[in-house]
Amino acid sequence: MTGVEIFFFSWAVGFSGAIMPGPLLTFNIKETLKRGFWAGPQLVLGHALLEGLLLLGLVLGLGNLLELEISKGIISVLGGAFLLWTAWGMLRYEGKEDLLAPESPGRGAGMPPVIAGAAISLANPYWSVWWATLGLGFLIQAQKMGVTGILLFYSGHILADFMWYTAVSLVVAGGKKAITPKLYRGVIIVCGLFLVYLALDFLRLGVETLDVMGWFLREK
Repeated sequence: MTGVEIFFFSWAVGFSGAIMPGPLLTFNIKETLKRGFWAGPQLVLGHALLEGLLLLGLVLGLGNLLELEISKGIISVLGGAFLLWTAWGMLRYEGKEDLLAPESPGRGAGMPPVIAGAAISLANPYWSVWWATLGLGFLIQAQKMGVTGILLFYSGHILADFMWYTAVSLVVAGGKKAITPKLYRGVIIVCGLFLVYLALDFLRLGVETLDVMGWFLREK
């Protein structure tokens, strides 16, 4: 593939993945409502930094480790537990305070968006599976052009994330004035319940994967 093809295909595949509903999109909506437009780009920055580290790890051979069933199982269980904790942080505020009120410095600020963007991504087992399979396949093609190919692949992928999540933040922040505290709580509850659904799905995947691994070891 040429450099232009690497960049374009990376952007197209990255964009198709970014627009799918998931924990990062849910958290993006919640944080944008709470902090404003810039929360979205900050979340993606954390996501991008994590993917940059992962990309470096894949170049150094991390892909073999991520492909192991036990790795998928552990990531799924830990990710599910983290998302449950995050969802509880959303749901427990229902009816207790006006969540549209500006936060006082040092009070309930929660996790900084950049760190949250990395943590939410890391908690998603499908994210690591994507990189260990499809992402690794693209990386192998990009490596044929050396460092330039890897940078084109990474920049195309991250550009897709920034475009989508920034657009979502822009729309959400633009409509914030029309959202009442009661409606805001409703949005947060829906986001929290969606994270609970994802968390349970991740936990199910992890338990099933680890159970299969346990059966295989017992058979051995």
